[in-house]
Amino acid sequence: MVADPALFVLGSFVVACSATVARLPRAGESLEAQAFLVEPGGKGLNLAVGARRLGGAVDGILAVGDDALAALAGPALDRAGLPPEMLHRFPGPTGAGIGFTDASGENCLAVHPGANARLGAVEVREAAERIARSTLVLAQFEVGDEAVAETFRIARAAGLRTLLNPSPFRMPSPEILAETAILVVNAVEAAAFGTAFDIPVPEDTAEPPAFTALAGMLLARGPDLVVITLGASGAIAFPAGHPVLVQPAFPVAAIDTLGAGDAFTAGLAVGLAEGRTLSESLRVAAACGACVVRHKGVFDALPDRAAVAALLREAPSSKAP
Repeated sequence: MVADPALFVLGSFVVACSATVARLPRAGESLEAQAFLVEPGGKGLNLAVGARRLGGAVDGILAVGDDALAALAGPALDRAGLPPEMLHRFPGPTGAGIGFTDASGENCLAVHPGANARLGAVEVREAAERIARSTLVLAQFEVGDEAVAETFRIARAAGLRTLLNPSPFRMPSPEILAETAILVVNAVEAAAFGTAFDIPVPEDTAEPPAFTALAGMLLARGPDLVVITLGASGAIAFPAGHPVLVQPAFPVAAIDTLGAGDAFTAGLAVGLAEGRTLSESLRVAAACGACVVRHKGVFDALPDRAAVAALLREAPSSKAP
């Protein structure tokens, strides 16, 4: 296996506010929150922190503004062991978001991109040499298409694999899909792809045949691996030219599901970058997601290797990483 794989994350920084409520609010309704948390977040930051805690040597780009919220970014990177050079500052607001988590651990959220939306090809090209030194390049959709497309173009020209989590969901351009090696989506995002391709994709099943046609359509557009995460029902992986793999979720009591998908993706990325098999990487990824849902919040809940190993030791027929 590759020791301390180098990952480059085209990230996002968001000051994440989350409220715990008995149930998710209806339109026009005000609810009393049982808890409220403010922490450094964003899908890009979560991916970077998650990968770093699992032993990856992480670099990347994170955009912040020049407002008061931007002051949270530097200390967050320092706590996570991430290089301060990842931060790119723009005039204007820093990204911010709000999430609600109900008593069962389910959530909904909204994110204002702020400075993240200002990242473009120019900033990415300034980091081209750092991208080319990586093993695997990750991106998500809290930044714009121009930045993602340029990052993946540079990565693929250097012979690197790329991983895309198109969340918050928008339809990836044909160019971005063509440059994506690994596509990770959840059930809602899979259904959105299905609507775009006129392929029925039910959101209430975890059976692989329900996703086979969609996976084939996506694989034909560029990726060589499509992974669909299904929350408590686990995940399904469709590697091009190989049998489908089903990864069950670990049975843990879910307190807060915010960030579970980011933890899963970070675990998958580190596993594959280390040279683990897809099956091993999926198991580590599922363990990362399970670790996060057992805690409130995301930043401090993202697991390190010891936490993942402990969970895997508790699981039947487990092998620690």
